[in-house]
Amino acid sequence: MNEVTREKLASDFKTLINDVQELLKTTSSHTGESIADLRQRLGLKLEDAKTALAEQERVLREKAEVAKESAAAYLREQPWATVGIAAGIGLILGFLMRRRD
Repeated sequence: MNEVTREKLASDFKTLINDVQELLKTTSSHTGESIADLRQRLGLKLEDAKTALAEQERVLREKAEVAKESAAAYLREQPWATVGIAAGIGLILGFLMRRRD
């Protein structure tokens, strides 16, 4: 799964957690054994989901930090190659923008 998909999944998961929390708050005034059981199960699942999401965010942050450090190390070790790559990208973008007009 790529980074964008994971970030979208994490965002959707946060939205789901917020919706479930709102549902739990809304149904707090309702009574009945089945609703109380449902609320308890949802509460437990919600806590599990929060824990899993926090762990996934931690893993993603660690991976991002490693990627950042790798890029910085490459820049330090290969400064001229980096300048060449940046210049090449700039030329290509300039050419494409000029063609568009």
